[in-house]
Amino acid sequence: FTMLRKLFRWTWRLVLLALIVLALVQFWFVVHIWYWTSHNPQTTAFMESRLEKLRGKDQGATLRHQWAPYNRISVHLKRAILAAEDAKFLDHDGFDWEAIQKAHEKNLKKGKIVSGGSTISQQLAKNLFLSGERTWWRKLQEAAITVMIETIMSKRRILEIYLNVI
Repeated sequence: FTMLRKLFRWTWRLVLLALIVLALVQFWFVVHIWYWTSHNPQTTAFMESRLEKLRGKDQGATLRHQWAPYNRISVHLKRAILAAEDAKFLDHDGFDWEAIQKAHEKNLKKGKIVSGGSTISQQLAKNLFLSGERTWWRKLQEAAITVMIETIMSKRRILEIYLNVI
């Protein structure tokens, strides 16, 4: 019985430690998102991943990126991106449930993933912080980051960063 109690105690400690680590990781995301409300991201996880692949072929490859402030970005480009990527961007809180449902149905019909229902905010979350792999864990983290982005940033700032880093 004491052995079982010790096992339970150690299991509880491991679960608690995992929850603390998870909370710290989420805090790290929140701090970055909050910082980027007034500062421009210099790079993203997606940019770093692409740069790493390029350096596999050419060690001298570098990242060149020039930030364009929101008011210097063409109105036509903004409208085109919204029309092509997320027509309901201004009306949702980060998730277009109708688009997600349609993508799910299309994927079921095809028997594989052929369509996604990601919004601009979800795409930004993925590109700023995460890998491109398609796992439930990454999608769950993407959803959490999307909620953080939508809560902390204005739609204008989300679109500005999206247009500069995607």
